[in-house]
Amino acid sequence: MSDSGVSPVIPGSQAKHPRPVLWLITLVAVGLSLFQLYSAGIQPLGLFYQRSIHLMLIMMLAFLMYPLLGPHRTRGPVSGLIDLVFFAGALITGGYLVLFLDEIISRAGFWSQTDIVVGGIAVLTVLEAARRSVGLGMTLIGVVALLYALAGPRGELPWLSQFLPGILEHRGYNLDRLLGQLYLGQEGIFGLPLGVAATYIFIFVLFGAFLEVTGAGKFFIELAYAATGRQRGGPAKAAVIASAGMGSISGSAIANVVTTGAFTIPLMKRLGYKPHQAGGIEAAASTGGQIMPPLMGAGAFLIAEYTRMPYLDVVKVSIVPAMMYFSTVYLFVHIIALKQGMQGMARSELPQMRDVMRSGWHFLLPLGVLVWLLVMNLSPMRVGFYAILTMLAVAVLRFAVWFFFMAPREGQAVTADSLRLVVRNGLIKLMEALELGARNAVAVSMACAVAGIIVGVVGLTGLGLKFSSMMMAFSGGNLLLALVMVLLASLVLGMGLPVTASYIVLIVLVGPALTAEFGVPLLIAHLVVFWYSQDSNVTPPIALAAFAGAAIAGSKPMETGFQAWKFAKGLYLIPLFMVYNPEMIVGGPVPLVVWTMVTGFLALGAFAASLEGYLFTSMSVPIRLVLLPAIVAVFYPNLMIEIAGAVVMALALAGNWLASRRQALPVS
Repeated sequence: MSDSGVSPVIPGSQAKHPRPVLWLITLVAVGLSLFQLYSAGIQPLGLFYQRSIHLMLIMMLAFLMYPLLGPHRTRGPVSGLIDLVFFAGALITGGYLVLFLDEIISRAGFWSQTDIVVGGIAVLTVLEAARRSVGLGMTLIGVVALLYALAGPRGELPWLSQFLPGILEHRGYNLDRLLGQLYLGQEGIFGLPLGVAATYIFIFVLFGAFLEVTGAGKFFIELAYAATGRQRGGPAKAAVIASAGMGSISGSAIANVVTTGAFTIPLMKRLGYKPHQAGGIEAAASTGGQIMPPLMGAGAFLIAEYTRMPYLDVVKVSIVPAMMYFSTVYLFVHIIALKQGMQGMARSELPQMRDVMRSGWHFLLPLGVLVWLLVMNLSPMRVGFYAILTMLAVAVLRFAVWFFFMAPREGQAVTADSLRLVVRNGLIKLMEALELGARNAVAVSMACAVAGIIVGVVGLTGLGLKFSSMMMAFSGGNLLLALVMVLLASLVLGMGLPVTASYIVLIVLVGPALTAEFGVPLLIAHLVVFWYSQDSNVTPPIALAAFAGAAIAGSKPMETGFQAWKFAKGLYLIPLFMVYNPEMIVGGPVPLVVWTMVTGFLALGAFAASLEGYLFTSMSVPIRLVLLPAIVAVFYPNLMIEIAGAVVMALALAGNWLASRRQALPVS
């Protein structure tokens, strides 16, 4: 447990493990984290060495953490034996490449029968590890991809081709070709998705674990409360700010909900927010943390690799869209507080900014070092390594100052025994952080490994180009319809895949169509798909972050899901704005960029006001109806139409403000 007041969300902790298994989990997890730190900052390894060792340790950890029959079932003799077989499969998958990589490379694609057998073991082991750690949906999609590759007149399963529509037909591949491609090819299990997970993503997940264990959760939450607690709807606004801070480093919207929501949701309810509103606000804010620089969960690293752009450039262009999103959620929260006549919290109930900064200022130093090193164009993996070292150094220095200077003033005895006790507790915290980082990385790494299978099949069969043709046919060449199709596809995929995997699968399938057929700039296409991949967290019927918020709020899951969907509307509108106003992302004349940003914020504010029917005071139905076409006009790529829409919105909102002033005047 951390001393943050918030218990770290430990994946796999709900399973009941015997003590030897718990020790083994700790051993493998700590070993994995140390290996990643070594390869990130001391001795970088070759591509296949890094990825194979990473996947081997991740799968070993997955089979230890997640029993065969689920977290609530204990291991029996049979299930334990099966787990042992898969554990051996994980060792073989990674160990074979490490031991025989030179011989495999010398064969230059002429794979031996042993290569194929080990490839089969690797595919089965990866699919099973993903089923346990990510969910059945991910494994099923991987299996469907394998069957699709084997279908076709020259494939291993030619009879399956009769079930494929004409546009999806292909020649088909035999099992040897498929397994060789997936296990030993550049596009496959050890392809780009796992490469990013094994380098950049893991080191920043580990950085987030260090922040979590050492108390950053409490610091960010108290900082948000000190800043906004006295305002109307203060706890809800604090939830938005705290979730933006924690979400960027947590890598999971659900973990963000559980971590910050444990504090913010009860306080929102106490202030007057309805339970489903409180849960929905937290879910929408926590989801936004995944698009918030500087870390953006795992997304920025994948986008940077796929687009071949510097990581810092991806982060910089994501700042304004993220600010637009959180401004929209913040405005929704403020409007509800005004409508329901809420007040802020009393000063006596809130932490003081001075006290918060004095107790937690050191959490800002590693983040500052992280941003500074990114600006210096260091490798993201090396940046994460130095950020972790900075955090450890600051923690040790802060402890030394307290122990040798502050503790004596407080009347605490400074003895060798007390020093040993504190050092022991510090080492335990260090081990907790190393273990938590590895545990948190299991799901995303396994999702990336199966995504590699899907990417490999797409490359082998040409499915990406076929999908582009289908999009053109179904949308009739209309960009808006194509984007709606992407949104629907992301929602369906999100029901069974985590955000990272959903993004990878979607960008491989629809990315070529968006860029080549519809002319969307490459970076914007990736940002749009990444943003839309978040919607499974807040969009019913499967709104995972909202369901987590409902569990804390004690509200109905579907009601909470619809509230989260409403508050997260920026998740759907801002990508459209990026597509139709690309200068906001790819740059342009300064006046045009400023105009685009101003009209974007204005349109989102007007949208929130029209949806709630309130801004400064109640808004009549005719005004709300007038606002809708004005909002659409701002998205239209024509300057005169944009100006007309902005003028209408400004006049409508100004009229609402004047109406509120008239209502506030005393009656004579």
